[in-house]
Order: sequence, then C-alpha cells, then structure tokens
Amino acid sequence: MNVDLLVPPLPGTPACGPPTFAPDTGWVVTRHGDVCAVLADPAFQVPVADAGAPGTLAWLRSTVSRFSAADRHPARRAIGLAALAALDPDELTTAAARLTHQVLDGAGDRLDVMSALARRVPLRVLAARLGLADPDAAVPAVTAVAAAWHPGAEGPRIVAADRAVTALLAMLPPTAPEVAANRLGLLVQACDATAGLIGAAVRHGLAAPPAVSIAALLAEVLRLDPPVRGTRRVATVPVRLAGRHLAPGEPVLLRFDAANRDPAVVADPDRLVPGRPQLAMTFGAGPRGCPGERHARALAGGVVEVLRHRCRLVPGPQDHEPHPLLRVPIRLEVEVR
Repeated sequence: MNVDLLVPPLPGTPACGPPTFAPDTGWVVTRHGDVCAVLADPAFQVPVADAGAPGTLAWLRSTVSRFSAADRHPARRAIGLAALAALDPDELTTAAARLTHQVLDGAGDRLDVMSALARRVPLRVLAARLGLADPDAAVPAVTAVAAAWHPGAEGPRIVAADRAVTALLAMLPPTAPEVAANRLGLLVQACDATAGLIGAAVRHGLAAPPAVSIAALLAEVLRLDPPVRGTRRVATVPVRLAGRHLAPGEPVLLRFDAANRDPAVVADPDRLVPGRPQLAMTFGAGPRGCPGERHARALAGGVVEVLRHRCRLVPGPQDHEPHPLLRVPIRLEVEVR
C-alpha cells in the first residue's frame, strides 16, 4: 500500500555501485549485498574506542560492546542481551503508549514531537526497566552522553557527558563496572536512533490509513529514512570486496541509506510501500547487529501509534541535527486532536 507515494533519496545519499575509495572516508560501500558481506565478514571489525579514566565518557565508550575489540565483544554483548531478555517488547509498547497519552493530555493544541516525546518517552520507559533509580533524571543525562558519543565531539560536550556518566552510574544498583557500562550503553544507543525513527515515522506516516500496521510502517520508514545512515569498519587483514583489494587498516564506511534503496533488491525503491520484505539495514546484521532492535521498534511503535490516532502533522520545512551518520529532526510539530 502506497502511503506517501514518493520519498526521494536523502541529501548526501550516494548512489548504489561498486565500492569506491575517498581520501577523507576510505572505502565507501553502498550496495545491499556488499554491505551485508562486510557485516558478516570477521575480516572487517569495528574501530575500537580508546580507554579512559573510570566513570568518564571515554571509559564508557571503551567498555561497551559496541566499540570493543573482537576478543572482548562477545562477553560484553552477552551482558546487554541478558538485560534485554528480561524486557517484554509488548510491555514496552504499552508503557510508551501510556506515557505518550499523558504528555498529549497536557500539551494543549500543538506539540513538538522531538522535544516532548521522541527521546523522553523511550528513554524514560527503558531506564525504569533497566533499574535506574531516577528514570526522569536519566533522560537528560543519557541525552548528554549521546551528544558526545561519536568521534569529533568538542570539549564542552565531553565535559557534560563525563558529568552525565557519573550521574547515571549513581542511579544504577551496585554491580560490576562492565555490567553497569553495558546497561548504560543500551540507553545511549537507543537515544538518538529511536528518536530519529519516531521523527521519520511521524513525518512520513502519520496520515497512513488505519489498515497499515505500525510494524509495517516502521519497517518501511527505516528503509527510506533511516535514523542511522551508516556505520564504520576497518579491514584487519588483506581482503577482497566486490572486486576491490583492501589492505589491513583501511577504513570502510557502510552506507545503509544507499543500500536500503538498492534497485537490485528493492523494486521501485523510492516509494513508501508498507508491507515490503524487511530489508532495511539500519540495525546492522551479523555478530555486531544491534541487540535492541525489537525493543527499539516496540518503544517507537508505542509512541507513533498514539500519535497516528490523536495528532495531525503540521506542514513545514524540516531541519535535522548536524551529524554525518545520524538523521534526527530538530523540530516536528503536530496538532493534537
């Protein structure tokens, strides 16, 4: 079912083609099959984060599974998986919907989805279920850490993130540092990605017919307007990819936004068609695939389903937060019915 008929490629999205080399980024991989091949090949590894003093942003990044070396990744990932296994996605959806209703009830005629709901609701719900003592205070703290999570963050953001990590650790019950770090890592990873998914779903799908399920809508939005546009890897040994020879140490940028529109695997790739086979690469794949995919979809679904019933999108220009690989709207207004 076509909802928004045509969603052109996002600005800066490269066309699908063989891997290309650029001096500033290294190898850029755009085709769906090539991206899948890299994600599944142990010859390509995630860049490892530098260590830092305990309780700081650098310590957190170097201790979570997301930025861990191959020998430490499985054990750290298992910590996150164990925490997520205790959470029921259906209950997350119900809790997110309930909190969204509460916010809308006090919102008046208009509401900015991004400031009032997109981060606040998923983080509030998830923090409570991961055992943080003050879930409301955790929301701005996690947001501050997420703002400095990726390389290139400037000094003031790092200082704010260091303070936020200290505050978040104090909210957790006593546990091993590695366990604490990977519980917090789940929240940080959910922050911008889930907010971006909610924003994209509101923008493209708020007026979708009731017959379109929220699961089908989110899956197609993830393909056409992914909140995470790509991810990075490094070749660790000499390797051949799609006819190209890569040397050890060469960086690789996997472009999910391009792979999601690969005409070799998606018919009419620029049209929003809920119900397609779920081919979106936003959550990755293979041993490093996002462990919280089901939970992120559940949280976003709880928010967006309520908005579909109670709100109408206010037309207007759309700006996004500046980031090379994340796509999160700055502001997104709706009228509350």
